Formats: sequence, structure tokens, C-alpha cells
Amino acid sequence: MAWYIYLAYFVAGLFLANGVPHFVNGISGKKFQSPFASPPAVGESSPLVNIIWGTINFVIGYVLICGVGDFVGGLSVDALMVAIGALVAAVALALHFGRVRGS
Repeated sequence: MAWYIYLAYFVAGLFLANGVPHFVNGISGKKFQSPFASPPAVGESSPLVNIIWGTINFVIGYVLICGVGDFVGGLSVDALMVAIGALVAAVALALHFGRVRGS
């Protein structure tokens, strides 16, 4: 398989993981950082903005997984690349939001 397909799956994992905190905070009715706040990624956006931003992230992740190559789930290199992307995003987001939110 071409290298760029694995890259697309990795990036899909980044988007899927990034969608989680925005969507969860949004449906919980809480304000949360987003790229649309002032300053971007530090200020807080409304719950509705976060629901929309989380959903957009999920859609992008889905499109990358289903629209690029022939994704194979289960114990596969394809699924591993998505998982690694999600793990990288999770660690980066935890560090960023920990600093911004003062945890």
C-alpha cells in the first residue's frame, strides 16, 4: 500500500481524537477552547460551536478512513495507524489543555 494512505489514516486518528473533547464538552453544555475563540485555542467557545467543531472533526476523520484506500479494521496496520494518530493527538491535547486550563 502507498505511504500516503497510511498517512491519511494517521491524520484521521488525529481528527477523531480532537473531536472528542469538543463534542463532549459541547453536549455537556460547557464552554471549551476552540480555534474560533479569541485568542484561538486558548479562549473558550460556546457549547454549540464546540458541537459543530467536534462533528466536523469526526466527519473529516471518517472521510479519511473510508475515502482513502481500502481500510481494513481489526488487527491491521491500517487500524494501528489510526490508533497511533489518536494517541499522538490525545497526548498533545492533554498537554495543551492542561496548560490552558491550569490543571
